[in-house]
Amino acid sequence: MILVTRINGAVFALNPDLVERVDCTPDTVVTLVDGTKYVISESVPEFIDSVRHYRASLIAQASRMEPAPAAAALSSSDDDDLDAKVLPLHRKDR
Repeated sequence: MILVTRINGAVFALNPDLVERVDCTPDTVVTLVDGTKYVISESVPEFIDSVRHYRASLIAQASRMEPAPAAAALSSSDDDDLDAKVLPLHRKDR
């Protein structure tokens, strides 16, 4: 989530993944994918910078995460055990 400021000064959190577009009319208008519009006091370049910073922080955080122990411990022999547990979706009548 990123923090943006309404024209009246109220700050709120916005999910940048839901943003369809940002217009400068001359106020900055953020339009979400569902058609909801927010008028914010940040400029378009400031808004874009906030989104870039947010997404970069997600990537940086993900790169610092360690793989789950169960996923890292799988070997090729374990793959055979997993295949044995898969059920066919269709019958082999022919």
